[in-house]
Amino acid sequence: MMARLAYGALLWLALPFVVARLAWRARREPRYLEHLGERFGGAPRPVDGPVIWVHAVSVGETRAAEPLVAVLLHDHPRATILLTHMTPTGRATGVEIFGDRVMRSWLPWDLGFAVRRFLDRARPAFGVLLETEVWPNLLGECHARDIPVFLVNARLSKRSAAGYARVAPLAREALGHLAGVAAQTLEDARRLEALGAKDVAVTGNIKFDLAVPEDIEARGRDLRSIFGPGRRIWVVGSTRDGEESLLVEAIEEADPAPDVLVVVVPRHPQRFEEVASLLSRGGAPVARRSLARPVPAAARYALGDSMGEMLAYYAVADVVFVGGSLKPYGGQNLIEPCAVGRPVIFGPHTFNFESAAEAALDEGAGLRARDAREAVAMALALLGDRRRCADMGLRAQRFAQANRGAMARLSAWLVPRLAASRGPARG
Repeated sequence: MMARLAYGALLWLALPFVVARLAWRARREPRYLEHLGERFGGAPRPVDGPVIWVHAVSVGETRAAEPLVAVLLHDHPRATILLTHMTPTGRATGVEIFGDRVMRSWLPWDLGFAVRRFLDRARPAFGVLLETEVWPNLLGECHARDIPVFLVNARLSKRSAAGYARVAPLAREALGHLAGVAAQTLEDARRLEALGAKDVAVTGNIKFDLAVPEDIEARGRDLRSIFGPGRRIWVVGSTRDGEESLLVEAIEEADPAPDVLVVVVPRHPQRFEEVASLLSRGGAPVARRSLARPVPAAARYALGDSMGEMLAYYAVADVVFVGGSLKPYGGQNLIEPCAVGRPVIFGPHTFNFESAAEAALDEGAGLRARDAREAVAMALALLGDRRRCADMGLRAQRFAQANRGAMARLSAWLVPRLAASRGPARG
């Protein structure tokens, strides 16, 4: 308790800086300032009936939550799903996937009064948090109110575990307030147990259970008609701030053949204009997906500035580089290009997908580059070797398929625990 009191005091001291950072981020992405009251616990009041609260911090977690939400809606048809997020892109993805089938809100900042207000208004029967969302005040207040909260698809890298160990009393109290944890891997489970988590199971990574649309190859062909039917296409997906400049410098240095088109898809839409400026060579406007015009044959770069098409971008690719991994962001979802059978390259920083990255390397589905120059060299080598490229793509698809089934294991673990709790009535 003393650790949480000290944590709460630090949060109050940090609040002006947190608000200032939110305002700064809103300069690029105004949606950060929408529904501001929800940041302080002003969640929408639910309709009549039980409420199931699911938290998915951003885009990847929201997409991963899709089969989980489907199971919860099937098992509890009279319940309302409250889906909470921390980022505008996560919230927009929730709208895209779920429409009006769920209510949505920001998760409040972890201030005592905001957490209490959120729980007073939302009145969840239980909560399900995805991946690494451990908020001490929120979990403490849920525990005090006898609201079971489960952490699912949980991961904890060595780096994150070391960080939690530095505040061990606070971490032990917060993790001890969870009703149960479903971890992605045995290593994740052991790290979480060492920090105080109870009832920990290993159910796998539900991101492998990605639903690939049946028409994805057709959508890829549609994109290829825009990018150039005869071109070799390298998709650089989900790049983060500072990575595009490293890659462009290395690409210009390598000077690939004219038939190679590099399609850059930034992770965050608020950065589209910034990246467009970077990709403009000699002052000419960069080819943009949003304009739906054929990419000029002389263009070296195209900008993927559309939403909801990530799998289609990967399906059009001959080779994929997954961003967030050249700089220490932890890496983005490398499972998606594998699921559509494309060879994947990633950088040295993949702690968000640690086990998946290592497994992809072991299965011959992926390559790890030490830096941007090596990533460019690897991509160009694959583009020049169709046989190896096809073999890696087949290995990638088999790797993704072999690891499916986590959602079924998670459901088998979670459903009886929800039934044993005072959760919403079934049927």
